[in-house]
Amino acid sequence: MAALEDNNSNLEGVLRNIVFNDKDKLKDETLSELIKHYSKIALGNKDLSDPDLLGRAYEYLISKFADDSGKKGGEFYTLQKVVELIVRLLKTKEGMRINDPTVGSGGFLINTINYLREQRERQEKDIPHPPIDITLTGQEKNVNTWGICKMNMLLHGLPDVRIEKGDTIRNPKLIERNQLMKFDRVMANPPFSLKKWGREDVENDPFNRFKFGIPPKSYGDLAFLQHMYATLNNQGILGIVMRHGVLFRGGAEGKIRKGLLEEDVIEAVIGLPSNLFYGTGIPGCVIIINKNKAKSRENKILFIHAADEFENGKNQNFLRDKDIHKIVETFNSLETINKNSEDYERYARVVDMNEIRENDYVLNITRYVDTSEPEEEIDLKEAVREWKHAMKKEISEKRKENPEFYDSLSQRLEKII
Repeated sequence: MAALEDNNSNLEGVLRNIVFNDKDKLKDETLSELIKHYSKIALGNKDLSDPDLLGRAYEYLISKFADDSGKKGGEFYTLQKVVELIVRLLKTKEGMRINDPTVGSGGFLINTINYLREQRERQEKDIPHPPIDITLTGQEKNVNTWGICKMNMLLHGLPDVRIEKGDTIRNPKLIERNQLMKFDRVMANPPFSLKKWGREDVENDPFNRFKFGIPPKSYGDLAFLQHMYATLNNQGILGIVMRHGVLFRGGAEGKIRKGLLEEDVIEAVIGLPSNLFYGTGIPGCVIIINKNKAKSRENKILFIHAADEFENGKNQNFLRDKDIHKIVETFNSLETINKNSEDYERYARVVDMNEIRENDYVLNITRYVDTSEPEEEIDLKEAVREWKHAMKKEISEKRKENPEFYDSLSQRLEKII
């Protein structure tokens, strides 16, 4: 392992952290059998029909590892369909600079490459292309997860991706000329409501990331969001997974939310199903922030209630391809929603900023999208007739038991109705 690392600079610090000395967990015989098994299989690039086969196999193993890890799985792995949703909403193009400040195992970056390859295939089939022109970067706090991410990039044929090691809030590493690097797209699934996120370390932040206010020490959500916002260039867009609490909590978070709203950069708030993420049944949401909104979207926010459309799983719920397609199509159809709002009832609504101000800058989705089912209209006269008919039928059937009583009941019933 040390020799591999010494001869591959992009693996520096990755392989030496792997410990093989715990004989209870990994016996010599087990390790020997593992090596013998994989020695039978030709895994060189020339032996693989699909050059991305090892990368996809590695991602499959990461997902299974996350499943087995339960709650801790969410610390390094975001479910593939959630990643795919955000990547499609952000519409990354070649030539852009992309960043994930809580990169985990690198799912957002890998999916961005897959998305761009898919776009090429749709536009020009069977035409040879040069490598995709894209700059991918990320930062990860957990050393082991950082190593997994580095390996993931290597096995997907992306050895030049820059993945920094360290705490994004306390010590951002993606710096240019003593300033934060700027990106075209930033996407992340940061830890939900992280406590001890570093509030005491950012009181005098040298990068001025917290222009809207410093979040409370027990909720780090908006610290990550503001960091991402500070790294956007003037045309940049970010997509972030959050808990719903950031949409309505007051105090310092309310002040930050107001600042973002008055800056008119929040483009969409999308409610996701519950039990979608590792370790929590609480539903999340996706917030899209755009520093360069289209004219038609200025002073408006699109709310999408996608919480009721999903596939039930054994331990978790899942977004289906059709659920992702519907969200993305709705996100791209703002003008259509304005003209034919009835087609999107109980699912989506475009809301003017004045209405949000009237609601004290609260962004609860159900405050703006009526999710209640319409009540069935009842014909009262018809309902009474049906009830009367049912009562007469029951009296007729039971009259034999006590004719005098039921005749009297029938007469009283006629007087009542």
